Amino acid sequence: MIFRQLFERESSTYTYLIGCEKSREAVLIDTVKEEAPRYIQLLEELGLKLTYVLDTHTHADHVTGAGVLRTATGCATFLGEQAGSDCVSQTLADGEEIAFGALRIKALHTPGHTDDSYSFVLEEGGQTYAFTGDTLLIRGTGRTDFQNGNADDQYHSLFDKLLALPENTWVYPAHDYKGWMVSTLHEEKLHNPRLQVNNAIEYAEIMNNLNLPNPKMMDVAVPANRACGNV
Repeated sequence: MIFRQLFERESSTYTYLIGCEKSREAVLIDTVKEEAPRYIQLLEELGLKLTYVLDTHTHADHVTGAGVLRTATGCATFLGEQAGSDCVSQTLADGEEIAFGALRIKALHTPGHTDDSYSFVLEEGGQTYAFTGDTLLIRGTGRTDFQNGNADDQYHSLFDKLLALPENTWVYPAHDYKGWMVSTLHEEKLHNPRLQVNNAIEYAEIMNNLNLPNPKMMDVAVPANRACGNV
């Protein structure tokens, strides 16, 4: 497996490139529109063909590169069916698998941050990788106060789905604001303050009292991302 973690500074977004060494097919997860030329350059340098672009959810803090990359490479774009986006090549449902070469990614519907939030799980060589979007962050979790977010839904996404994966699962979020790059589920169970709760009521009490300002790009990014990044 070929794997790269890329970082966009303005929105503190992580984009993930995953490639099959045999078929040379590749997937990008959570792209940023302004970074599209860099993704294309890297794909060319690694000798990879972009097959799919996946978004974990309809982002509010940056514009996806899905549409630009589809035009440039002919790849297919994926977004959860709950997003109601008419422009994507295909919508995703809970439990659906995406195959590229010898690799397979499983889509898990993990609502709470938004109603269309998905996490992507890949198993390779006995190791599990979870790309958790804004559902599970390193030492945190994504806010639940807009885009049909719901703290109770997020609690169950975390405790019933993501934390049920093997404890040595690598956790790769869509964002990090403190310099963390990767974690494991075991680490997060022990050290993530949002996970030190006894039930959904306690979790909702935390999330419903964060009082965070809206992302600066929200009014632009949300409609643009429903249109695959075409502003």
